[in-house]
Amino acid sequence: METGAAGQAGGGGPAAAAAAGEYWSEALKSFLDHIPVSSVNGAIQPSPSPALEIRLDGSVPDAIDSMYRSDVAGAVIVDDVRTSFGKFVDRDIGFVEFPSLVLWAIEEFDKLGSGAGDKNSDFLTSLKQHPQIAETKIAWLAKSFLWEPFFPVRSHDTLFHAMLLFSKHRRINVVPVVELMNSSVIGFVTQNAVMELLLSSSGLEWLDKIADKQLSEFRFANTTKPVSVYSDQTLADALHILSKEKIGVAVVDRKTSCLIGSIQCSDLYQLLDDSSLFRNRKTLSAEEFVKLKSKDEDISTENSSASGGQNVLSLRTGQRITAGLPVTNRKSDTLKQAMEKLTASRSSCSFIVDEHGRVEGVVTARDIISVFSPPCMDSRIDGGTFFSAALAQTGCRVEHGQMIQNS
Repeated sequence: METGAAGQAGGGGPAAAAAAGEYWSEALKSFLDHIPVSSVNGAIQPSPSPALEIRLDGSVPDAIDSMYRSDVAGAVIVDDVRTSFGKFVDRDIGFVEFPSLVLWAIEEFDKLGSGAGDKNSDFLTSLKQHPQIAETKIAWLAKSFLWEPFFPVRSHDTLFHAMLLFSKHRRINVVPVVELMNSSVIGFVTQNAVMELLLSSSGLEWLDKIADKQLSEFRFANTTKPVSVYSDQTLADALHILSKEKIGVAVVDRKTSCLIGSIQCSDLYQLLDDSSLFRNRKTLSAEEFVKLKSKDEDISTENSSASGGQNVLSLRTGQRITAGLPVTNRKSDTLKQAMEKLTASRSSCSFIVDEHGRVEGVVTARDIISVFSPPCMDSRIDGGTFFSAALAQTGCRVEHGQMIQNS
């Protein structure tokens, strides 16, 4: 039976498609378009401009150094436009993340056949000893897609706009917030903040109908393809995999195949905190690094109560887990349970384990946001189950990214 605007169009043809498209737009906005970006945690920061800026013609080691010293996990790339219309031209042209630069630098360092280097050299000093790395400009890394174009939302835009960006641009992990176009960045929307806001609607039928489903009911990209290393493999092995996959690497015991820890992008600042980790990365085991990381997390947890007002992109508060094992879920857990664990820990992923603690897959914050994404932007998971369910109530469905009226 045909219902709503889609049904009123009657039959097929352009008129029905137009009516369905119009209803789709209204249905989507009714859920998300009333939530202003300014209500998202971290979208408006206390300081006038919380964004660190790095120049397009700056070097990679200098950019890493600036982000590390400023304790930020990402920075806005700027290029000074010297024209008579300069004040009308947006000088913010991109956004780059600390892990991307660090992993690129380590890969290049290893390609050069460099060993551990001087025993007294720290990470940055080691990089600067090689012109191929030291003289590489941020602009050059655009060829390797290591930074994203600048896609901001305005503070009075809605959550709908931010979710469109996360859905359409698969590598974007953070959306900058500005007051007006061509103005300074005043905050950021993170994937975890989006999940927090969605969870604030827990108990409402429109959210629970999807969020109370078990994880096994969703076809996430990596639920059957866990990214892992054995505990006796080296830290260098794990970093190489992390560089390729850009997703948390599970560390598993070789004998039992059980999860004992993880190595994630949010851990990379420790290579600068402790220079010996970088120098010894080819001999230090993944398990040894996990144990060292757990000690660091114990100390950080003790001091976390004093860091409530810090920048949402802080390197050292990007992931605060209970020390020890990383975030985990079972396939029988609900999507909502995974969301709650990820937001509580500020982690970017949760490892799916069986009853024995063996890793079966991983679910990421992006996977979860994709569930609530518009069909026209992400048809990888049946177009986004949340909006597919909403459309079904109007007599429409999505197949292969196209909207179809039910007969």
